[in-house]
Amino acid sequence: MARSATVQTLVGLLLAFSSAVKASPEQILCDTIKTKLGNDTVQATDSTYEALSIENWSQTAWAKPTCIIQPSNVEELTYAVSTIVGQKVQFAVRSGGHSVVPGAANINEGVLIDMVNFNSVEYDANKKVATVGSGLRWKEVYTALDPYNVTVVGGRVPEVGVGGLVLGGGLSYLSDLYGLACDNVVNFEVVTARGKVVNANATSNTDLFWSLKGGANNFGIVTKFTLKAYDIHDAWGGIRVYSLDALPALFDAMYQYQSVANKDPYANIMLQAFPTNASVGAILDIVYLKPEEEPEAFAPFRNITALADQTKLQTLTELMLAAPVPELTRVNWFSSSFTNDKQLFNQVADIVTKAPEIEELSNLTAGSLAFGWQPISSSAVLAGHASGGNPLGLQPVNQTWLVLDVGWWNSEDDELAHNYTLGIIDKVDAASKNSSNYVNYIFMNDAAADQPVIEHYGENNVAKLKATARKYDPDHVFQNLASGGFKLPRDT
Repeated sequence: MARSATVQTLVGLLLAFSSAVKASPEQILCDTIKTKLGNDTVQATDSTYEALSIENWSQTAWAKPTCIIQPSNVEELTYAVSTIVGQKVQFAVRSGGHSVVPGAANINEGVLIDMVNFNSVEYDANKKVATVGSGLRWKEVYTALDPYNVTVVGGRVPEVGVGGLVLGGGLSYLSDLYGLACDNVVNFEVVTARGKVVNANATSNTDLFWSLKGGANNFGIVTKFTLKAYDIHDAWGGIRVYSLDALPALFDAMYQYQSVANKDPYANIMLQAFPTNASVGAILDIVYLKPEEEPEAFAPFRNITALADQTKLQTLTELMLAAPVPELTRVNWFSSSFTNDKQLFNQVADIVTKAPEIEELSNLTAGSLAFGWQPISSSAVLAGHASGGNPLGLQPVNQTWLVLDVGWWNSEDDELAHNYTLGIIDKVDAASKNSSNYVNYIFMNDAAADQPVIEHYGENNVAKLKATARKYDPDHVFQNLASGGFKLPRDT
């Protein structure tokens, strides 16, 4: 209490001084925190500031925070949060910075809390769990666990941050076996808006535990995730490259693959295609979570001629690290979900390859469109239910989570790129609704900023999320001061 009073007095004196020098409240706050944290606070005049402010993957998420705080431990984080909240300054929190949503993991004229120093990986072989810091990227988690021949249910793209993926749900190559990444959390260590450290798990703070499984940054700042670990290390798979002319055959094969009554849960596949770039064509990302070549689950794709085939026996980590990640300047994406239906698959295939908006996108400077076809088995949803459930509102049926990725060069084209891609996803949603195959779920990790993700979790689940927020954040800090990302729906 004495330290808190001293800090508040210091901030008050600095605020009084600011009226003479015209310093902003945000700058005064940053100066105050720097006196406590030293080099863990990066100001705009520091040599490392520029690189840190644009570390986010997409330029749509670049910003100019007043300062960037990189706490080294929970004590420094609780001090920073208490001070920021006490002065009612806007802030954002960054794990890996892969989100394309403006304001979700960066901020203009506010404080960016960069979790990069929460970077430990601890494996407990007896309990079969790994405790990982929220500032890590998945490649760091996987490589740390490889010596133990285990892995966790985490991101498919190794450069993605741990925090954002888990709190958004998190699709994994292990999901058909064990559920989403959020379903495999044993414990969340959380700093609340009032600077209190709490643990949320199956026996303590159970409402918060449930809410964090897809509830995003609405309740506190997660510092550590304790995750279930599994004996999966060696795998078979890789990418196969096709021409765009092969898409009809690939869609037919995908329908066969997804229509199997009891799909092999060790088999994973994702179809990506680039209708604006025939030189890239289509890519099939194939993963089998056992060291077995050409398993029967992928039989529907065997007779489709590939331009290149990189499938082989390797570790799962090697497989993921070898997958290509496009280097784009400005990126956005949209998500849609639907159940299996051959006629609908054909309609969606036509939409994502022939919609007039695709040509409009290609006319933008460096304009490009890719779609990702992600099969989700009912077993993934059932595994989540068996792990205590989550707020997502998913039904245990085979379904597809479609993502549209759009890239372009100039900020002046942001609105056009958004609207053209929105037009395509609206067509997909309309087709699935007309065929009664629409799934009322928007996958947060693939969603655009204006897609109503949490609203689609269902009325009862939203009510429970709001009750959790009122309990752990009664001052609405994570709705009003940390206003970026996917927020809880406002009461009307």
